[in-house]
Formats: sequence, structure tokens, C-alpha cells
Amino acid sequence: MPTAGDPAANEGGNAGAPEGAAGGQPTLPPYPPSTVPGQQPGASVGAPPKVVPISADHALEIGRAYFPPVGSPGGPVSLLVHAFDEGYLVHAGRPAPEDPTAPPASPGGTHIVIAKSNGDVTTVPNFPPESAIAVYRQWYRPGTA
Repeated sequence: MPTAGDPAANEGGNAGAPEGAAGGQPTLPPYPPSTVPGQQPGASVGAPPKVVPISADHALEIGRAYFPPVGSPGGPVSLLVHAFDEGYLVHAGRPAPEDPTAPPASPGGTHIVIAKSNGDVTTVPNFPPESAIAVYRQWYRPGTA
């Protein structure tokens, strides 16, 4: 008779299948903690410590830890900050494309918002600043990190 550690114990059933699996089909893993929309990336190991920004320049310094070094291959050419009532939106500036009609080489990416009240860092989509701030206001819930 097969035991729990024996591979033969898993034949013909769902034994060993991930919880929630149906018919032996594994379920997809959840988002990694640093990529869950609206969740602070600071919850992951090795993330910069949470610091409450005192100005837009200070928010820019905090934000540098979340972006590749300026001038690195594929990295941003600059970092920009937009201050608003609840925080600071920090996002990468990219060089103008050689062909403005071509699709972007790397369409992904995110912006971050650093809360003025407690230093929470929240990722938001790579939208124009006004739209990214609107998304932040919909997603952000203090103390959920």
C-alpha cells in the first residue's frame, strides 16, 4: 500500500494537488506581494525602509530606490515628481522615440505614490499623472500594507 510520501499515492486522484484545484488542475499562484495592484511594494524583503517625505525633492530621493539607476541600459532618463494633496507621484521620464508612430519598445512599467501622511509607497499604473493619481485615490487604503 502506498504511503503519503510515495509518488504512487498521488495516482488517480487529486492527492497532492494545490488547494482549490479541480480535476487535478493546479490553480494559479497569487500575485507576488510587490505586484498586487494598489499594495505597497515595501512589504517585500529588501525593500527600502518607509520614510515620510517632507518635500517633493525628498520624495524624489525616496523614489530613486524603486527605479533602475538613471542612465542604465533600458533605465529612465530622469525621474519626475508631481505633488498633490495626499502624496507625491514619482515616475520615470523616457527619451522621445525615434519613430513616434511605432509602438513603445517597453510599454510596461509603473509609477509610485509616496503618501505624505505616513510614507506608504503604492504602485500605480503607467498612466498620465492625473489618471495615475485618480487610480491611487481609488486603490489606496491606509494601513493595508
